[in-house]
Amino acid sequence: MSTHLLLAEDTRDLNRALVTILEHEGYEVSPVYDGEEALQLIQTETFDGIILDIMMPKRNGLEVLRELRMGGIVTPVLLLTAKAEVDDRVLGLDAGADDYLTKPFAMKELLARVRSMTRRRGLFDAERLSFGDVSLDAETFELSAGNAVRLSVKEFELMQTLVRNAGRSLSHEYLLGHVWHGEKDADADTVELYVSYLRGKLKWVGSCVTVARSEVGFELVRGKRDAVEPHDAAEQGGSTGSTDSKGPRA
Repeated sequence: MSTHLLLAEDTRDLNRALVTILEHEGYEVSPVYDGEEALQLIQTETFDGIILDIMMPKRNGLEVLRELRMGGIVTPVLLLTAKAEVDDRVLGLDAGADDYLTKPFAMKELLARVRSMTRRRGLFDAERLSFGDVSLDAETFELSAGNAVRLSVKEFELMQTLVRNAGRSLSHEYLLGHVWHGEKDADADTVELYVSYLRGKLKWVGSCVTVARSEVGFELVRGKRDAVEPHDAAEQGGSTGSTDSKGPRA
């Protein structure tokens, strides 16, 4: 069975070009041209991945993404944005996006991001990892202790890496290589952002586990928390769009 993608892009020439390329690569693609149409289709069909342009008529990509996550739909989402500013990328990640791509982009890069987005779940071990009072479910991407919350793909990969290396200090470079796999847009600030997301979600589920700063980088520890630092302001809700039905709604 082919991988089914939803493509929401309002520029018709680009939409048609992307459909042609994706179908040539073996994907089944359902194209739409505005946010409302995207939401309607998502409610009636099942997709393996969703590609959302941010700047769309009727409902923009961020509004669509927030509504999906609030409704408990955890399908991986790749955002297309014409804006390269860090704040705009952070908005997308906060809303629950799994990845983003800045226009203009090379088609090879788009295809690589789509492959990564759609295959990544199949590469995770179907197991339940645990550390201290927190557990991580590889099938549902659920982080749980007293409460439970759904993680985005990158949040899950980061938490999985930390759990599997419990007791070790992991540098920014190690995490960039093992979680972001050398993605050119990822840097030390990206690691800091996702660490702040995980800290916020660990607090929300009621765990005594946290991600502590070390001389080398970060490590997972029991029973103590770092003081909130300026760059950790985002952790008060984490990536808001990625909570499940047991968590708070954005």
